[in-house]
Amino acid sequence: MKKHTILFFALIIFGLNVSAQQPEASSGKPYSYIIKGGHVIDPKNNIDEIIDIAVTSGTRAQAARPAMPERPAANGRPARPAMPARAAIPASEGKVALVAKNINPDLADKIIDAKGLYVTPGLIDIHVHFFWGHDGSYLKNAATALPADGFTFRTGVTTVVDAGCTGWRDFELYKKRTIDASQTRVLAMLNIVGTGMDGAGESNIDEMDPQKTAEMAKKYPHDIVGVKLAHFGGRTWVPTDRAIEAGRLANIPIMVDFGSADPFLPLDSLFNVKFRKGDIYTHAFGGNGTDSPNGRESIVDMNGKVKPFVYKAKEKGVIFDIGFGGGSYLYNQGVPAIKAGFYPNTISTDLHTGSMNGPMKSMENIMGLFMATGMPLKEVIAASTWKPAQAIKREELGNLSQGSVADIAIFKITNGKYGWPVRGGKIEGSQRFQTEMTLRAGNVVYDLDGISQPAGPAPVR
Repeated sequence: MKKHTILFFALIIFGLNVSAQQPEASSGKPYSYIIKGGHVIDPKNNIDEIIDIAVTSGTRAQAARPAMPERPAANGRPARPAMPARAAIPASEGKVALVAKNINPDLADKIIDAKGLYVTPGLIDIHVHFFWGHDGSYLKNAATALPADGFTFRTGVTTVVDAGCTGWRDFELYKKRTIDASQTRVLAMLNIVGTGMDGAGESNIDEMDPQKTAEMAKKYPHDIVGVKLAHFGGRTWVPTDRAIEAGRLANIPIMVDFGSADPFLPLDSLFNVKFRKGDIYTHAFGGNGTDSPNGRESIVDMNGKVKPFVYKAKEKGVIFDIGFGGGSYLYNQGVPAIKAGFYPNTISTDLHTGSMNGPMKSMENIMGLFMATGMPLKEVIAASTWKPAQAIKREELGNLSQGSVADIAIFKITNGKYGWPVRGGKIEGSQRFQTEMTLRAGNVVYDLDGISQPAGPAPVR
C-alpha cells in the first residue's frame, strides 16, 4: 500500500496525471469550448435569455522539473522511462471570449450542449470553513472543517470565502495548505482573534489586535477580503469596535456573526451605529426567534414583520448574508422575510461537517429553498454570483462579461415534490437545482452527465 501511495504522488509531481487539471492540446481553433443553447442568467450584464458562450481554457502552474534518467524495475517497483527536463509553466486563466447568439460550432475544440439547462457565473459562497487538518481544534486546522475542492465544484461553486477559521497568527499556514493548494478560488475573512476559530479563544479580547490583523490583510490583499468577528459571548462592544478598526485600517469590510449576551446587544446599534456601508451581517435569518431579551436578537418580530431598523440598515448599505449553517436559518425568520420582499444580499452555506449533512446540505440546495419561499430565480442567482462579488470587492468575479475569468456553472432545474426541513418548520416546493457542469478558469472541473463529450466510445488516438 505504501509503495502504491508513493507511486501515485510521484505521478502527480512529475506531471504524468494532470488530465483532470489541464486542458487538452489546442487544435488551433480560437475557443476551447462553446456552451451552446443554454439559458444564460448573468445579473451584472442583465442577460436572461438563450445565448451561446465561447471560452478559452487556462492552465495550472507547474514547477520546473530536472531531467530524470531511466529507472529499471527493481524490488517490486515498476520501471520508469527517462524524462526530459521541463521548464516551469506559469498559471493562466481561461476567459469568457464571446457571448452571442448562434456562435459557429466549428470555432471550438469542443461543444457543451446546454439545451434545457441554465448557465450562470460560477457561484460565490462567502461563508465556508475550509481550514481542514488534524493539528488544531473546532474549525481551525481540524477535521470539522473541509478540504475545498471536494465540496465546491460539484455544486457549481468556483469561489469561496473562508469565514474566520484563521487569525493573523496562522494565516500563512492556511494560505500554504488551503489557498495555494486548491483549484477552487479560496479567499479569506481574517478572524479578529489572532488564534482563529479554535473553539476556545474566540471570547478572548486580549487576542483581538486590529493592527496585526490589518497588517496581515495588507500583506496578502489578493487573498484576504475581510475581517470576521464570531461567537463572542459577552455584553460589550469592544470586539465589534476592534474588528471595525481592523477593517478600517485595511480598507476591507467586516463580517459579524454575533455570539450571545444577556440581554442581547441590539442589532439596531450594530447596523445603524457601528457598521459602515458594506459591512456584512451573517446568519441574517437566525437569532433566538422569540421575544426573549437574551441570546441574539432576530430581524423579524413575532408578528412576522421585518423590524423597521433592518430596512434602514439595508438602505444604508449593510449586507445581509445567509450563512445557513447547522441551525442559523429559522422558519419564522426566513419565510416571512422573503414574503415581505426582504431578500438577502448574499446566499451562503456556512459549510462544514456539522452543516453539510443537516438541513443546509449544499449551496444548490439552499438556492432551491429560497425559490420555494418565493425569491425569484434571477434574484437567487444574483445573490449567489454578482452580489457576493460586490460584497467582497471583487467585481471581476461573478459575471460573464467578455474578458472575465471563465468560472461558469451549468444547472438543471428539476420539477417534483421537494422539502427543506429547517429550524422551526419545513418548507415545501416544486423545483430544485442540480449542477450539471462547472468550469473553473475555462477548464471543466465537474461534469455530472458528460455533456462536454459525445456519447459512445472515445476515438482511438
